[in-house]
Amino acid sequence: MSKMFDVKWSADSIQPGVEAEMEKKPVYDDEGFAGFGRLAGKTAIITGGDSGIGRAVAIAYAKEGANLLISYKGGEETEDAEKVRQEVEKHGVEVELFPGDIGDSSVSAALVQRAVDRFGTVDILVNNAGEQSPQDKIEDISDEQLERTFRTNIFSMFYLVRAAVPHMKAGASIINTSSITAFVGNQQLLDYSATKGAITSFTKSLALSLADRGIRVNSVAPGPIWTPLITSTFGDVENFGADTPLHRGGQPLELAEAYVFLAWDRAASYINGQTIHVNGGNYLSG
Repeated sequence: MSKMFDVKWSADSIQPGVEAEMEKKPVYDDEGFAGFGRLAGKTAIITGGDSGIGRAVAIAYAKEGANLLISYKGGEETEDAEKVRQEVEKHGVEVELFPGDIGDSSVSAALVQRAVDRFGTVDILVNNAGEQSPQDKIEDISDEQLERTFRTNIFSMFYLVRAAVPHMKAGASIINTSSITAFVGNQQLLDYSATKGAITSFTKSLALSLADRGIRVNSVAPGPIWTPLITSTFGDVENFGADTPLHRGGQPLELAEAYVFLAWDRAASYINGQTIHVNGGNYLSG
């Protein structure tokens, strides 16, 4: 498995924003693994499911038998989203694509309603979509950037959970994507890190709030993972992930099983309010 991720990182010819335009494609699927049906018959909403971590989770969930509603921003991301649809449908599950800005509460509400109308329920909500805009100084972070980052990264989670919870039953699972930056900080990502800290606290508090309903809430905190978010915001990726104890960046596929595990109500039934760190050892929680 290790050779699969032995990638020489290069910024040459990489275009920002969408996976379809990346020269070095992220690894999001292990084609030799067929899944075990662990999520058979369940419905999952995955935000930011058109590329990167969200795409890997969508493929993993499809292999486990879950029907999917995949949220993405729209526009230039549509090509990636359609490719994910094709990959998911190969595994015999149903998938619905939903474009739109989930930082708008009405869009988030409509997204959840679409899932309910199509599949009848929401069993798993994966709040994964996020954006980041590095700045060297806090003075360079505009009001517009600050609000946009918070709306996409944390406001959307409130909106989606608020809309989804009335349709979720005992045994359902909410999984939020946090980040290593919530725990160690990042001097260029002040607003992004702040949202990830908020997501971590939101996860713990929501887990307490929904425990009586039998709905579990957990998060996954990735370290350096090779996704379009990286190439769209950082110009120099030659040594991406080299400062981790494993001396490389991670691939989206290497996070997918954590999301499957947390969604599986048999294996993770007593895990609530926790964060799984997938970062190559860069942050050792304890």
